[in-house]
Amino acid sequence: MLLLTPPKLRPLDIWTTLPPRFRQKQRTGWSDANMGGREVDSFLEGPVFDRAGNLYVTDIPFGRVFRIDPQGEWELVAQWDGEPNGMKFLNATELLVTDYRNGLMVVDSRSGAVRPYLGRRNTESFKGLNDLTFDSQGNLYFTDQGQTGLHDPTGRVYRLSPSGRLDLLLSNVPSPNGIVLSLDEKFLFVAVTRGNCVWRMPLLADGGVSKTGQFFTSHGPSGPDGLAMDTSGRLLVANPGLAYVWVLNHRAEPVQVLSTDIGASLTNLAFGGADRKTLYCTESTSGSILCAAMDESGAEVHSGNQPL
Repeated sequence: MLLLTPPKLRPLDIWTTLPPRFRQKQRTGWSDANMGGREVDSFLEGPVFDRAGNLYVTDIPFGRVFRIDPQGEWELVAQWDGEPNGMKFLNATELLVTDYRNGLMVVDSRSGAVRPYLGRRNTESFKGLNDLTFDSQGNLYFTDQGQTGLHDPTGRVYRLSPSGRLDLLLSNVPSPNGIVLSLDEKFLFVAVTRGNCVWRMPLLADGGVSKTGQFFTSHGPSGPDGLAMDTSGRLLVANPGLAYVWVLNHRAEPVQVLSTDIGASLTNLAFGGADRKTLYCTESTSGSILCAAMDESGAEVHSGNQPL
C-alpha cells in the first residue's frame, strides 16, 4: 500500500470489560467452527447506542445481548438459543438483530422478550446473517455471510423495504460482513472479510445496483468486519486480524489508524457520547469495549422508522 501521506497513529483505550459474573469458559458449536475448538467466555459484537447513551452489544456464542450504561456498568438484557451478531434499533425500544442461526430477530430492550422477524426467504434458510443498517426511509440492508469465502464466493446482500419486499442485491461476495451507507445514501459499503477488502456498491434510482467495485484493500489473517461513517464522509473500518480501525478518506486512503495491543480481534464499532465524537469498539477476544476521542462526529444512525 503506497501512501503519499502517512496516516496518524492513535491508541484505543479500555473503557469497560465484561464482568467476571458473565464469564464461564467453555466450548460451543460456534467456537468449534470459528475459534478452532477453543474454550471461550464471550465474543462481543454489534455495538449500538440508544437515546439515553446506553451501549448495547451482542455475545455470539452464548446468545446474549448486554446493555452497558454511560458509567460502564453491564446488565444482561436477553439470552436465547441463537448466535446474535449485528444490531440496530427497529424503533425506540426494540432492537433488530442479525442472528446466524435464526435470521432476523427482535429483542425488546425493556423486557428482554425475543421474537422472530424474518427467518427465511421464500422458505429457504439464510446462510447465516451477520450485520445490518437502515437508511433514512426505513429500508434495511443486511449481509448473509454464512461460511463463505474465497473458496465459496456466494455470500449475499439483501434489502428489505418497509412494505416487506426483499431484494437480493448481491450473491457473489466472499464473506460479506459489516455494512454502512454513504452520507447521501447513494452508495453501500460492504466489508468483505475473507477477500480482505471493502466493496462499494452504487444504488441506482430504480432500486438496482451497478458497477460494484473494490474500494479498499487491507491485509493480514482476517479482513474488514464492522463499518461506520462519520459526518465528514470518512469510512471507518474495524479490521480484526490487525486489531486496527482504519479511518479512510473518499479516496480510500488511511488518514488515521487506531490500534490496540489488548486482545487480537477488534470486530465492530459505533459512535457515542453526547456529541457522538467518541468511538467505541468491541474487542472480542478479551471481552472489552475500547474507545477513542475522534475529531469528527459519527454520522446519524437510522432506525426502522425514525432517527435515534
